[in-house]
Amino acid sequence: MNFKVVEKFVSINGEGRLCGQLAVFIRFAGCNLNCSYCDTTWANEKNVSYDLMSCHDIYEYIKSTKVRNITLTGGEPLLQEGIIGLLELLSQDNKLDVEIETNGSVLIDKFSTIENPPSFTMDYKLPSSNMEDKMSLQNFKYLTKRDTVKFVSGSIEDLQKAKYIIDKYSLVDKTNVYISPVFGKINMDDIVEFMKKNNMNKVNLQIQLHKVIWEVNKRGV
Repeated sequence: MNFKVVEKFVSINGEGRLCGQLAVFIRFAGCNLNCSYCDTTWANEKNVSYDLMSCHDIYEYIKSTKVRNITLTGGEPLLQEGIIGLLELLSQDNKLDVEIETNGSVLIDKFSTIENPPSFTMDYKLPSSNMEDKMSLQNFKYLTKRDTVKFVSGSIEDLQKAKYIIDKYSLVDKTNVYISPVFGKINMDDIVEFMKKNNMNKVNLQIQLHKVIWEVNKRGV
């Protein structure tokens, strides 16, 4: 099985539990959503350039970097035909810490049962994304403390919906919860004030660190 890989590079994790740590990024082509704030729309275009890489090719590239944190991203990695085979191969190397960034629309149940499964960083798409109706709420049953739910928020309405979902599904008791701003759409201090007003304990505010260090739309970082 060959995968369409549009980017592969080493950088730091810009978000989540391993923020600031080195990671190898493998970005796959194609996504089933079209979020209003997407910063990788280029990776979803039909004519995007890519390298065809097998499971073995990807593993060999990862090992060549000598970096242990792996981020599979996209696009939507879980839609890639044969992704279970890649995950099973990577899971055999107990020196690797594999994370999948998934958009919240794909059920993760069959991926979470792999021996030595990856961790999931799962988005919940809020109203301003225009994709909230595509969310698979069943995923909340399968998340653990190894995983993360991310709420990308661009307005107070988004924050209100994030709080509703966090409370309804008791997410802070099940997994790691992060709120991120849509870049340029909401003030960080407004998010902090909302968190204070609503006593949002165990919820983490994060920024996209790579957008602070490098130019906002820079690729390969």
